[in-house]
Amino acid sequence: MSGRLVETITPRFCETDGLQHINNTVIPVWCEATREPIFEIFNPGLKMESWNLIVAGFEVKLMAPSFYGAEVRVETHISRVGNASFEVTQDLYQGDRQFAQQVTQMVHYDYQANKSCPIPEAIRAKLAELTA
Repeated sequence: MSGRLVETITPRFCETDGLQHINNTVIPVWCEATREPIFEIFNPGLKMESWNLIVAGFEVKLMAPSFYGAEVRVETHISRVGNASFEVTQDLYQGDRQFAQQVTQMVHYDYQANKSCPIPEAIRAKLAELTA
């Protein structure tokens, strides 16, 4: 991995409204789906019994409408790494037009201890490869 992760999504008919716009509630779902390679860095194999991430929050900026019938490109990068948390920025495009951006705060989390825990150096190195 280097720089940005890029994935393409084909909007489904059920994600649109009567004006052929993509419903705004779909953006966080697409963003979570395209963060899967980052989840793999923390939890290879995506084993739920050893899950170690939690979403602390996210913000979606809507810049323009998006439409049914045109593929969506999601570009993902790491925009900040802290001690136990990190930030993922995802830019969404149809063609060359950016229509949304989501910034998600993620926390490396120990569910048994019920608290955050420092991000290991090996994982930090992999996150650094995705820093824009």
